[in-house]
Amino acid sequence: MPLSITDPVLIIGGSGVVGAKAAQILRKLYPDLPIAVGGRNLAKAQRVADGIGHAQAVKIHLERDDLGQIDGANYSAIAVFVKDATLNSMKYAQAHGLPYLSVSSGVFEVGPEMALAISKPNAAPILMASNWLAGAATFPTLQAVRKFKTIDNISITVVLDEEDMGGPAALADYQRITESAPNPLLLVDGHWQWIKDDDAMRPFVDIDGTILESTAYSPLDVLSLSAATNAKSIRVGLVYGTSASRRRGEAFSTEIAIEITGELVTGERAAIRLDIVHPEGQAPLTALHVALSVERLLGLHGGEPVKAGLYLPDSLIDADYIVDRMKEFGAIFQENVKPAVG
Repeated sequence: MPLSITDPVLIIGGSGVVGAKAAQILRKLYPDLPIAVGGRNLAKAQRVADGIGHAQAVKIHLERDDLGQIDGANYSAIAVFVKDATLNSMKYAQAHGLPYLSVSSGVFEVGPEMALAISKPNAAPILMASNWLAGAATFPTLQAVRKFKTIDNISITVVLDEEDMGGPAALADYQRITESAPNPLLLVDGHWQWIKDDDAMRPFVDIDGTILESTAYSPLDVLSLSAATNAKSIRVGLVYGTSASRRRGEAFSTEIAIEITGELVTGERAAIRLDIVHPEGQAPLTALHVALSVERLLGLHGGEPVKAGLYLPDSLIDADYIVDRMKEFGAIFQENVKPAVG
């Protein structure tokens, strides 16, 4: 780690389930990286800070322009695990030239963040990482599509166990995006469409062969994958209920099924299905992807520190590196290839 990084990474929401896990992974990857665990409850933040070591706890006031920080407080980057409806955390990052990462926005609500980033393009690097689990579906998909010359369809179905919601912030995000959002955005035969009613529903065969119903969902994966591939259709679907592992009587897991159809670079038409399972649920994967994003923003791996601008995760980090790290941190991959019809 470059010795120049002496100011802590500020994790807002760092005392929550996923934020605390991200702090733990950052500490595992970089034992000497200073970390500030930020939250509304200072005592909870302090317990997380004490648990990882070489960390401090700070109280965060999102309603204030200065986030409630004392004069002279210095940070090296800001990662936000809660929905900041004020965008004061992003404004703070821009005012201080700090790399900034957020993970809680749906496609329908990224406008204010994008406008703020575009209005101050030279202020700070802004990473919009509100993909599913901060990139856990996007990166394996981008690795898999390299086998294709042309892509007819990318369909991603994620299974979120109802016992794996995480903390209150995650629940609030889920409720806002699934209940308060407009219809989900999909790419259908080259056209962007807001899908509603029965068109949003689709049967899905789980990893153990159980037929479930998935509902169209719009994390930022649809934006990342449309920009990075030539796919004609892109859909993300969500199954909220019981994961395959819990049906077997085990603990909940998180599951991602990636299905790609098209023409391979070898000329054959094929359908690839990639199943990804993490036996500890969604928190480890989300936390890992945020930690690796912070790593990249600071220039700790993959290149120099990121310059000011507006970014999606896949524009900064190599898919092979992410997939290797996912496997290292407990994700299980299973691929099946069969001829495609048509």
